[in-house]
Amino acid sequence: MAHFLLLNGPNLNLLGTREPDVYGHDTLADIEHRLEARAGEQGHSLACFQSNSEGELIDRIHTARDENIACVLFNPGAFTHTSIALRDALLGTGLACIEIHLSNTAQREAFRHHSYIADIAIGTITGFGAHGYILALDAAMARAAETTEEK
Repeated sequence: MAHFLLLNGPNLNLLGTREPDVYGHDTLADIEHRLEARAGEQGHSLACFQSNSEGELIDRIHTARDENIACVLFNPGAFTHTSIALRDALLGTGLACIEIHLSNTAQREAFRHHSYIADIAIGTITGFGAHGYILALDAAMARAAETTEEK
């Protein structure tokens, strides 16, 4: 059994009502419930955390280091493009990470094209809406299974 952490950054608590033409109609609670169920069906656990505060996200990453988290599924929101501190928290803890974005950031404003997380993440999933979270969890579970087989 692997343990995963879903982290969501600023404004993602507004999913379902915030710019649904860009971010879709699913709420964050909808996404979390689907992922928790999918992880549980495969014998894994998933903890979920959202914050509009960079410091709270950093604190949660630090805590995750001691929780035997196999992979962090992370949608940093706007912090993707601004937060060296979140990048440093992931590097400092050594946690594996998959970066997720609901929209295709490469098709959006130029300031959204740079990510401080992408080059340290296992991979990045963008542009698939809420389904991107499922893709990230599936990838994390496959990676955890491969890691277990190697041991």
